[in-house]
Amino acid sequence: MSAFDNATLMITGGTGSFGSTVLKHFLDSDLKEIRIFSRDEKKQDDMRHELQAKHPENAKKVKFYIGDVRNPQSVRDAMPGVDYIFHAAALKQVPSCEFFPMQAVQTNVIGTDNVLHAAIDAGVKRVVCLSTDKAAYPINAMGISKAMMEKVFIARSKTADPDKTTICGTRYGNVCASRGSVIPLFVEQIKQGKPITITNPDMTRFLMSLEEAVGLVEYAFRHGQSGDILIKKSPACTINDLAKALLELFNADNEIRIIGTRHGEKLHETLMTREEYYAAEDKGDFYRIPADQRDLYYDKYFIIGDRKLSQEKEYNSSNTKQLTVEEVKKKLLEIDYIQNELAGWKV
Repeated sequence: MSAFDNATLMITGGTGSFGSTVLKHFLDSDLKEIRIFSRDEKKQDDMRHELQAKHPENAKKVKFYIGDVRNPQSVRDAMPGVDYIFHAAALKQVPSCEFFPMQAVQTNVIGTDNVLHAAIDAGVKRVVCLSTDKAAYPINAMGISKAMMEKVFIARSKTADPDKTTICGTRYGNVCASRGSVIPLFVEQIKQGKPITITNPDMTRFLMSLEEAVGLVEYAFRHGQSGDILIKKSPACTINDLAKALLELFNADNEIRIIGTRHGEKLHETLMTREEYYAAEDKGDFYRIPADQRDLYYDKYFIIGDRKLSQEKEYNSSNTKQLTVEEVKKKLLEIDYIQNELAGWKV
């Protein structure tokens, strides 16, 4: 019997890019109900009408809850009867979080704690929290808030009864063509005949499709233990090669203009720190980072420097597999957004 058989799944931030893809992925599953929890009634209404038009046979299993993870009562009100949660609600834009860091704290840190408290109280069986590569060695407000989110769910996983509620998380890099990402920006610039604006041509980023992101969350759901962070091994490319790949796909000759690094941007993103790499388990296509199970009685341990730790390397977007321009093009062509944009583009 499937774990989803006759179960109820709640997706926080369910009208976002990830939530929409998860919904499509599980719409035909054995789930009894899928709850979309978000604060944007317009996006919910759009999603409701799209489901009724394209998936009338399954539209009734999707229930919509207006609420905000910042508001504990609205989260609690949506929780009765929920078996599983994919927690995707977050502020994700690096520049906006730089200017409004307390908003990132309210949603990404406190909002996560609200969801986890409500989930534990309601007896939810499993919660998967979504994090980002920017949480590893964070230098910007978004990454710092996501790093704190990870600390929150790891801490909650230690106090929750694992026989009742398992709490784990995923960490992944750039999701291609997700809302607010660079690919839709580049495509719009190409279509309007404007220069493609690149902050630093040598900047590297992991590349992952929305379907791969959903696959990682599903892997975490099926295999994650309490306190785990699960990571999918992903290729990367330079931003310059990404721009070149898009120009070639659209058969365009827009200028590539270097504009300088934005607020809070890194040259390379890290999916796993050196300290995590030392403790991680290689699971083939994935890494599992188990939670540190030590308690506060540090005097029980002898603190001795470990030579092996100093020799380990971090896992980042410059030392993973680097895609060529042709490989980037191939990956981009797998994305529905790119296929749709190319279909409407007069080459």
